[in-house]
Amino acid sequence: MDPNPNPNPNPLLGSFTFPPYDAVLPRHVVPGIRSLLAQLEVEVEELERSVVEEPVYEELVVRFERVWDRLKVVWGIVSHLVAVRDSEELRAAIEQVQPDKVRFELRLSQSKPIYIAFKTIRESPDWNTLTEARKRLVEGQLKMAILGGISLEDDKRKRFNEIKQELEKLALKFEGNILDAVKSYEKLLTNKNDVEGLPATALGLAAQMAVSKGHTNATAGNGPWVITLNPPSYRSVMQHSPNRPLREELYRAYVKRASFGDTNNTPIIEQILKLRYEMAKLLGYNNYAELSMETKMATVEQAEKLIEDLRVGAWNAAVQDMEDIKKYAESHGAEEVFDWNNWDINFWSERLRESRYGINEEELRPFFSLPKVIDGLFDLTKKLFDIDICPADGEAPVWHDDIKFFRVNNSLGSPIAYFYLDPYSRPSDKRGGAWMDEAIGRSHALSRDGTSIRLPVAHVVCNQTPPIGDKPSLMTFQEVVTIFHEFGHALQLILTKQDEGLVSGLRGIEWDAVEVASQFMENWCYQRDMLMRITKHYETGENLPEEICMKILSARTFRAGSELLRQLRFACIDLALHSKYIPGGSEAIYDIDQSISRKTHVIPLLPEDRFLCSFSHIFADTYAAGYYSYWWAEVMSADAFSAFDEVGLDNDKSVREMGIKFRDTILAVGGGRSPLEVFIDFRGRKPSVEPLLRSYRIFLVAEAVA
Repeated sequence: MDPNPNPNPNPLLGSFTFPPYDAVLPRHVVPGIRSLLAQLEVEVEELERSVVEEPVYEELVVRFERVWDRLKVVWGIVSHLVAVRDSEELRAAIEQVQPDKVRFELRLSQSKPIYIAFKTIRESPDWNTLTEARKRLVEGQLKMAILGGISLEDDKRKRFNEIKQELEKLALKFEGNILDAVKSYEKLLTNKNDVEGLPATALGLAAQMAVSKGHTNATAGNGPWVITLNPPSYRSVMQHSPNRPLREELYRAYVKRASFGDTNNTPIIEQILKLRYEMAKLLGYNNYAELSMETKMATVEQAEKLIEDLRVGAWNAAVQDMEDIKKYAESHGAEEVFDWNNWDINFWSERLRESRYGINEEELRPFFSLPKVIDGLFDLTKKLFDIDICPADGEAPVWHDDIKFFRVNNSLGSPIAYFYLDPYSRPSDKRGGAWMDEAIGRSHALSRDGTSIRLPVAHVVCNQTPPIGDKPSLMTFQEVVTIFHEFGHALQLILTKQDEGLVSGLRGIEWDAVEVASQFMENWCYQRDMLMRITKHYETGENLPEEICMKILSARTFRAGSELLRQLRFACIDLALHSKYIPGGSEAIYDIDQSISRKTHVIPLLPEDRFLCSFSHIFADTYAAGYYSYWWAEVMSADAFSAFDEVGLDNDKSVREMGIKFRDTILAVGGGRSPLEVFIDFRGRKPSVEPLLRSYRIFLVAEAVA
């Protein structure tokens, strides 16, 4: 961190190169944010006065970016910490100042002088002299001002602002309820018969959890064991425990989490949907989905068609998947085939996969140690994108001892970016899932000296199995795919060459294109040479046997139809709730979910299924009316990867050349060019759905994404 000659006692207000994650405490949040907002208000007022006359692009954008970015970075620190180091005190502090922060954001987005200044630039005779990125930036700001309520009359704008305040508060409460609900569930097991079949990794994790809960003598071999709803613990039981009552209990708890008691998210969901609907109406849209599509490539109709085409194509394959699993269970004398239910599927599916392909996910863990996987991932990025990723622990403050910090150098050895890696599950204070987020964005205007570039900094956060005892983190193959996915997001931030800060990295990109790079990186996990590169037995040094490697690759499409349908349920319910659901109408949210599930689940959901109460993507994140984006983007990512396939994945020279082209188009230009045009720059044509269909091995009517 750069020395600060005038250190501020509040770390949120000081000057820093890297966020002071180690120094920020809950007591800093309220005074820090309020002081910052007061400073920024003065800057906004000065900016408004300065642009009354003929605005100059450079002056307007630089000063606007300085205000917008400062709030984004500082608020990003506290919102990141509540996701990875949660506490009641931190939540309470954020809740106290969140209305102030939202009020300022609305004030900035609804500033008439700033809006008029951007509009004047758009209508000036010098418009065509601006670069494409600058034009996109200006047009983006004008669009966001309209969507931010600037055109509303006084009473409507007042109501719009009230809605925005309430939605921010509800999203924070929604996420907090999930974390609290997951933390509140513990299943203590003391009998060895109850944990029969659980792999050593799961037993070690359960014993480790028991120790943290006060059972100081707990061991993996003798217990006691504590099972939780945290994914590494929950998945192990559902996939490996022959104890059907235990599976049922966990499944029921999992699908009902955050749906009752003090953590009940149902009224929060209903209120969020009601407010989004009202907000869309205020802005002149028929529903929230139409409003959401203003910042996306697709229309509601195009998104629905893509999802329905995929659903129809996957249905028969999913039906066959279920028949195969039940037949296998029946052939092994499983009584549950006469009372088949949702908690049986993953257990018997895993047994069938082991039988069909001769691979056991848990037995493969010793070959997938986190250090080896990371080494292989970094080698791949060097090969494809001509960069070096170097450990830089100690160069930046971190929020937990688990965190690793890295520097990204270009081919000349010069730093171009940095990122944090927070890989492990911490059920007590870290939210579930995996994500990438921006800590600091690339910007020319905000460089320290005004001439160089402020380098981007990313977070890559996962929730994989932590080290147990003297063993490193031993990963499932799905955890490997997840870390490749999230690092793909990070690549779009750290390899951007866009100097216009407001459209650098992922900023300004239509939302249904942001998954292209992440899904592109997933594909490398299924290439033989890459798989061999990221595997080695952590104790013996043995390479992954060739036969096992081929079986892993063959198993890629195992239950592909079922897995696709499961995800399409989420996309369908998202679009339905935001386009067809009428708040206060005759149809309840769970009625809609059950109706959709009959088209996306081969066997019915439980009547009490409350998955929606933990659907953070659409109720506490930025995917509302946008979950379909995963497949919209996957059309492009599969097509992009097919370009490498076409030149020959064993042709290193051609692969490197294609990697540089991908880097300089898809990863480099940020929001400074439309995603469709960027894809055409890379591929030479519009995207085709054919490569995606080949990867799923299902047949659909193929149409290009336009």
